[in-house]
Amino acid sequence: MASKPDPVDALLKAGPRRTHLPEPAERARLRTDYGLTQSEIAAALDVTRTTVAGWEAGRSEPQGATRAAYAKLLEGIATQLAAAPEPQAPYAGREPQTAPARREPRTPPALPEPQTAPAPPNPPTAPAPPEPRAAPPARSSSMSRRPPAKRPPATREPAPAGAAVDPRFANGPLAVLDGDGSAYCVGGLVLDCPATTVPALVDWALTEAHLGAPRLNRNGKDADPLVVITAAAAERLGLPAVLEDRRGLRLPEDHKVNKQIARANWKTTKRGFGPWARVYRPAHAGRRQCVQFAIVPWGALDSRAWGDAADLPAAELAQVLGAYATKVITPRGSCAVSGLELMTALRPPTRAVKDETTGAWSSGPNPGSLTAPVDPAPPEAPDEHPVVAALYPRGHRRTPAEVLDEEAYEWIRDPELLTDEECAKPYAVGIDVNMAFAAAANRLNVGLGPAAHLHHPAFDPKLPGSWLVDLSHIEIDPRLPNPFTPHGVRPAGPAWYATPTVAYAVELGHQVQPAEAYVRREHAAYLDAWYTRLRDAYMATMEQLGVVSGMREADFLEAMDQHKKADAGQAAVLSAIKATVKGGIGKLRERPQGAGYRPGERWPALERPTWRPDIRAAVISAARINMHRKMLKLAGVGLFPIAVLSDCAVYLSDGPSPLDFLPRTPDDKPLPGGFRLGVSPGMVKCEGSQPMMWAVHMLDQGHNPARHIKGGDASADGE
Repeated sequence: MASKPDPVDALLKAGPRRTHLPEPAERARLRTDYGLTQSEIAAALDVTRTTVAGWEAGRSEPQGATRAAYAKLLEGIATQLAAAPEPQAPYAGREPQTAPARREPRTPPALPEPQTAPAPPNPPTAPAPPEPRAAPPARSSSMSRRPPAKRPPATREPAPAGAAVDPRFANGPLAVLDGDGSAYCVGGLVLDCPATTVPALVDWALTEAHLGAPRLNRNGKDADPLVVITAAAAERLGLPAVLEDRRGLRLPEDHKVNKQIARANWKTTKRGFGPWARVYRPAHAGRRQCVQFAIVPWGALDSRAWGDAADLPAAELAQVLGAYATKVITPRGSCAVSGLELMTALRPPTRAVKDETTGAWSSGPNPGSLTAPVDPAPPEAPDEHPVVAALYPRGHRRTPAEVLDEEAYEWIRDPELLTDEECAKPYAVGIDVNMAFAAAANRLNVGLGPAAHLHHPAFDPKLPGSWLVDLSHIEIDPRLPNPFTPHGVRPAGPAWYATPTVAYAVELGHQVQPAEAYVRREHAAYLDAWYTRLRDAYMATMEQLGVVSGMREADFLEAMDQHKKADAGQAAVLSAIKATVKGGIGKLRERPQGAGYRPGERWPALERPTWRPDIRAAVISAARINMHRKMLKLAGVGLFPIAVLSDCAVYLSDGPSPLDFLPRTPDDKPLPGGFRLGVSPGMVKCEGSQPMMWAVHMLDQGHNPARHIKGGDASADGE
C-alpha cells in the first residue's frame, strides 16, 4: 500500500505562489535609475500608468501573472544596474546620458550688468520691487555644463539676440534636483548641490545657485528661485515618498523637515510644506529671501496640465519647466495659479510714487491694474459669497433674474431638426478654436474697481459690467444655439448678462432696455499684456513642434496630426500653456475650499485684487459670442452645427476633414467672418471626425458629440 504523500512537501514542491517584490520606494528608485517612465512600465505590463503609480506609492499591489512579470522586470533592472557603475538609462528613444565626473569648485566668471533703467526707490512698506540680493560669496559647489540627452534641436531655448544676462540669475529661473546632488538647469547646465536638508538647500539656492528671473514689469517683483524635487531628491532630503495627509496636502507640523526649517529660522506659508511649498524669511531692507519648491512625487505637476512631464528624467524635466518659465512665468503652483500670478506680474497693483514736495517715495496704485480687493455685485457673486448670504435665505436657488450665468456652451441640436440633406452626409467633423479664452481676452475692456448700481440705464457697450435685460423676444434659428444662454436654449425672461452678450444683441439689430445694471466707470484692457505673453508662448511652442503661421491649410492639418509626436517635452509645455489660460480665467472666481467652510463666510481668495468674477464672466461671454458670430456666418450659407461644447463645434460633412465642409469664396478663400484654419489664437483646427451615424446616435441618446468627437471625453482630457 502506497504511503500518503506529506502535504507539507507537496506545498513546498509547488513553489512560491506570491512573487516577492521590492518595497514601493525601491520600485520607483529602480525605474528612475534605469531611466524608464511609468508609462513605459505600464505599456510593457499592459496596465495603466495610474496603476504603476499606485504600485510605487504602496497604494496597491499587482497580482497573478502581472505580479510575476513586474518582479521579473525589476529583478532584471536591479541586475543590470548592479553590473554597471554608471547606468546608461535610455528614455523614450533618446540616447543615454552619462554623468561626467565632478569638477573642482570654481567661481563663475563675472557677467555684464544688464542694460535696464533703474527703478525708483521704494519704502520698506511698499509692495514694490525688491532690491537685488547681495552678491553671493565664492561658490562652494561646482558647476559644469554637461551635454544633455540628445533631442530634436527645437527643444533648446535660444537666448534672445543681444539680451543681457542678469548676473543674479545667471543660471536661469529654476533647477531640478536629483538624488545624487545634481541640479539640472536650463540649457543643459548642471550644478553640484551639496545640500542634504531643506534649510541647507534654501541657503544654497539663495547664495550659490544664481537662480531666479527678472521681473516682467518694472513695478513688479523678481521671480524667486524654483527648486524642483524629484523622488530621489526627496528621499535624500528626508521627505516622504507620498503625503499621508491627502486632504490638506502638507507635511505634519511635527515632521522632522518642518522642525529643521523652524530651527534654521525659516518659515513656510500658511499652506505649509506641500507639493508647492514656499520657504522664506521676512524681507529685510527690501531684500527678499524666498525659495519656491515643487515636489514632483507629491503631485506638483498635474498630468491634466503637464501630461507625463512628472515621469521625465531630471535633465529632461529641467528643459520642459525651463521652457515654460522662460516663455510664460516661473511656476509657483498649478497652471491655474501661474495664470493668475502672470496677470499680477505683468500688471502689478502698486508702483513707487514720488512726493514732489518732500521728494519721498511711497507706494501708490498702478494705473490700469487691479489695485485692491473689491466685492462683486450681487448677481456676479457665487452662492457661497457673503453678499448673497445677506440677500437670500440659505438654500435659495437664484433665478436668471438674480444671478449672472455667463458660461461656455454646452448645446446639442434637436435630432428632429436634421434635414435629409444633412443625414446624407457620411461624416461628423469637429473644429476647435485655438486658445479661445485667450483670444476673447484680447482687447477686452474690463472693470478695475467696484461697481455702481444703476436703475433703468441706457445700455453703453463701452461700460463693462452686468445688465438685467429681457432678450427672450429675439428670434434665433433653432438649428443654432441661442447666444444668450450657455445651454443654447432661448431665455425665458429677464436675466443678467455681461456687456459683450448685450452688445451682441444690439449688433444683431435689436433694441435693449436694461432694468438694472452694475457698471464700472474705471476700466481698461487689463488682460492685454497677459494675452500677448501667452499668445507668444503658444506660437513659439507650436513653431518648435512644426506648426507655423501662414502654412497652407492642408499642410497645417497634416502638421497638427503629428505635432504632439514631434517632441514630448515641448508637447507638455504646450499643454501647460493652454492650462494656464483656462486655469487663470477660472481662478478669477475661485470658490471656497476645505471641509470646514460654511456658506456666507469669507474665504482667503476674496482678499486678492484678482478675485474678480465679473472679469471671468466677461471673458467667457466674449468667447461664446465670438463662437456664435462665426457659426451665424456659416449659417448664412446653409451650414449649421449639430453640437457645441465650449470652443468646439461639430458639423456634418461630405468628408472627414474641415476642408470638406468649411465654405470658400469664389476665389477659393475662406469665408470672411467664418471659421478659418490656422495656428493663431481664434483660428481653428480639426478636433476629430466620426461617422455621421455615430453622431446621430449620440444626439438621440442626449449626449454631446463635441465631447467625444476625438474618441475620449474632452472635459476629462482637460480640453
